Amino acid sequence: MSSAPLSPEEIQRYARHLVLPEIGGSGQQKLKAARVLIVGAGGLGAPVLMYLAAAGVGHLGLVDDDHVSLSNLQRQIVHTSQNVGKSKVESAAELLTAINPHPVLDLHNTRIDDSNASDLISRYEIVVDGSDNFATRFLVADICEQLEKTLITGAVNRFDGSITTLQPFLTGADGTLNPRYRDLFPQAPDDSTVLTCEEAGIMGALTGVIGSLQALEVIKAITGAGELLIGRHLLFDAGSMLFYPVKYGRKTA
Repeated sequence: MSSAPLSPEEIQRYARHLVLPEIGGSGQQKLKAARVLIVGAGGLGAPVLMYLAAAGVGHLGLVDDDHVSLSNLQRQIVHTSQNVGKSKVESAAELLTAINPHPVLDLHNTRIDDSNASDLISRYEIVVDGSDNFATRFLVADICEQLEKTLITGAVNRFDGSITTLQPFLTGADGTLNPRYRDLFPQAPDDSTVLTCEEAGIMGALTGVIGSLQALEVIKAITGAGELLIGRHLLFDAGSMLFYPVKYGRKTA
């Protein structure tokens, strides 16, 4: 990612980043030059999009084929009551532009699937998966691995959430390749055994916790600040307010 100069207005806007030694001017330039794809403009995608736009990520791709419904508004905070019935990518773009007019927004009003995943993902350096089904999560993870794209994937269910970061094309400090998504989840469960949010319910603010963590991981991945959740699956229990980091590694067989 090449550096991009900051305007006087941007220097003022991102002042709290610029004074952080871990980000500073060079990190903010990296954010401005970055290209990030967010899969899903729903419960997880909403806080991801809002925080990345606010942080000054220069190029954001939004992919979602759904429309805003009234039941979305309990957790999908990038959408408003006035936009019920509007496509989610267009609805999200309205608020993101109001938050920060600088990022370029690519609106992909489509469902990511076998026919378009490679093309969509190839245009970006980092992918955030906020989808709500295992078929999409496996597809996105497999394509990101093939194309050597960093993937931050999250999931929520009722009162529980989780997040991990994947770079299976790179080696860790011990010289072995980083784990894949399939090292964490060898195969997708049968859809009939997994309840949807509509069926099981979801604590609205929980999506904000996990989505914010995903946004934080993206910013760290771009700027090099901190340590990424490589080989660590961070579980969050909203009922007890406890985080549980679970380590996992690359399987050889």
